[in-house]
Amino acid sequence: MGKTLFDKVWEEHTVRELANGMTQLLIGTHLIHEVTSPQAFGMLRDLNLKVLYPNRTFATVDHIVPTDERQEPFSDALADAMIKELRKNCAEFGIEFFDLASGKQGIVHIVGPEQGITQPGTTIACGDSHTSTHGAFGAIAFGIGTSQVRDVLATQTMALRKPKVRRVQVDGKLSPGVYAKDVVLHIIRKLGVNGGLGYAYEYAGSTFDNFTQEERMTVCNMSIEGGARVGYVNPDQTTFDYLRGRPYAPARGDYDAAVARWKSFASDKDAAYDDVAKYSAEDIAPTVTWGINPGQAIFIDEDVPEPGQLPEKDRATAEEAYAHMKLRPGKPIKGTKVDVAFLGSCTNARIGDLQEVAKYLQGKKIKKSVKGIVVPGSQGVASVAESMGLADIFREAGFEWRGAGCSMCLGMNPDKLVGDQLCASSSNRNFKGRQGSPTGRTVLMSPLMVAAAAVTGEISDAREVFGLS
Repeated sequence: MGKTLFDKVWEEHTVRELANGMTQLLIGTHLIHEVTSPQAFGMLRDLNLKVLYPNRTFATVDHIVPTDERQEPFSDALADAMIKELRKNCAEFGIEFFDLASGKQGIVHIVGPEQGITQPGTTIACGDSHTSTHGAFGAIAFGIGTSQVRDVLATQTMALRKPKVRRVQVDGKLSPGVYAKDVVLHIIRKLGVNGGLGYAYEYAGSTFDNFTQEERMTVCNMSIEGGARVGYVNPDQTTFDYLRGRPYAPARGDYDAAVARWKSFASDKDAAYDDVAKYSAEDIAPTVTWGINPGQAIFIDEDVPEPGQLPEKDRATAEEAYAHMKLRPGKPIKGTKVDVAFLGSCTNARIGDLQEVAKYLQGKKIKKSVKGIVVPGSQGVASVAESMGLADIFREAGFEWRGAGCSMCLGMNPDKLVGDQLCASSSNRNFKGRQGSPTGRTVLMSPLMVAAAAVTGEISDAREVFGLS
């Protein structure tokens, strides 16, 4: 019987089995940011401990950093204090910090792959739930809490209970105007926001095989929104081509040997899975959320579901969603007025996302009533986008072009909704209050759907707005 990639990587990194049934796992790479690390460093000092392998930890600043102000001291006192604290901790413990002046700063889940730090067959941990993004490279990557950040800093290991593995297979070719974001929203809609609890998701099938590396990252990023702490794609030539020449990838002379090793981690053809779910790409249309979790999603041409159309266990949450989102069941979501259009986040702020939107947005203007902001995922993404003229296209369309950071994905920096504004968002969570206002409303969608909403001032079908067929 063959093994899955998950089994192989888990076994490779197992230090020992613990008496409580958990596994002490070696963490190959540790990524940190300014929000969940200060308390962990404080605990190290209290215990008089050092960082065991500082060369295995990398830091960046993303959650709180203002995107419209790069000069320090920041006007936001908390943001200013947190970046200074991270800078101090990295200097004291010998950790590499992709600071604002480095040209490498950005969202931790975009910086890691961009720098070639994220590699197949490794284990990666970070104090952020969207660490599953790195699974797109065939890594076992997961979010951890602050006390676990402390454990990894001190021991480079942590205790985990091994999950089961579900193969999520999507085959076929997506229709024009349908993207990776639509695929993962569809999967979460079908399997549920808790469907992945206790599982790692292996994304497989011809649709994922034909995705770019960045599209794979979009899918893996949202694994946690379906309850799966880990999501991964088996590494292949797309992965190896992406990593070649990256700053922290193996050097040219060692690259072929590294690729041979990376290939060995891919799931065997006769590997057994605890569960299998299959979908057809042709059945997926542009998808938007109508509620207050990513599983409350519909195709753009569907109506907001009536309570009677939903399983009984989901009806109470649906009633809460109708009230918060001010949407009426049985009515189309298409045509709902939009106040803000946000194109950014670790889900959809890579160069491929910006290129795809700019291709269709060029020559168009966003509605004057809409506040549109584009936030590149990293300084590297911003630099490439500016050199390609993409930033000019967004500015000429009426979008604000910001500095790299998490921005409006979460309400931890000055980019926040006001009152009950409705935001068409390329981010990953639509929880109540997620974008900074307790009454703010978030509708998740693909980047091109965000652009369509910005142009029309209402939730729209990008295929109609931009003439895709």
